[in-house]
Amino acid sequence: MMEETSSPTVSETTYRQIRTDIIFGRLEPAEKLKLDQLRERYGASISTLREILNRLASDGLVVAEGQRGFEVAPVSRDNLFEIAALRQLLECYALDLSFAAGDMDWEGRVVAAHHKLSQMEKRMMAGDRTVTAEWKRYDWEFHQALISACGSRTLMETHAAIFDKYLRYQMLSLTFRGEIAAIEHKQMLDCALKRDAATAQEILRRHVAAGVDHALAAEKKPSERTRQR
Repeated sequence: MMEETSSPTVSETTYRQIRTDIIFGRLEPAEKLKLDQLRERYGASISTLREILNRLASDGLVVAEGQRGFEVAPVSRDNLFEIAALRQLLECYALDLSFAAGDMDWEGRVVAAHHKLSQMEKRMMAGDRTVTAEWKRYDWEFHQALISACGSRTLMETHAAIFDKYLRYQMLSLTFRGEIAAIEHKQMLDCALKRDAATAQEILRRHVAAGVDHALAAEKKPSERTRQR
């Protein structure tokens, strides 16, 4: 089959599609992942899908249930608190390293990433929810740019994995804190340009903690997800 001859590309593409669908809530927490349905949805073979689901289980985004198959990893308040604490720990450490080592090219990456994020934040604040995916992608890119001079690929990859899990909770509740989050991002940009890691770390801790509080508060309100589908 043609699919099998190009399996490395198909496998990686499908892995990223399923991972994104989990993070963005299109595959919901605790949803059963039936191989036949996934084959129809993503166009990959059963063997490729099984490998991908095992990989996602290693990422902590899927739960393997032995003979019963796979399901999307569930969510919980305790898990959100744990993920947020890990993000704060990793990102604060990486900020310290990155601010100390960053050069002009790094500054350029940070400024460019913030510009893209700020444009999406302006649209979100104006009520445009059609750019939610782009907003979160640029949010991710900005935080990655801030720590991109840390000098540790392992730290970057570990942070990215935790950030994705944190992002999943945000997308499940479609939370956007509005102007205050945009202000915090601008403050972190200013800290980067001044190499003020201590202040940036303080802002980052508040930024993440407030995001958790906002996500938990959104759980108590009528869901917007069905209205946006």
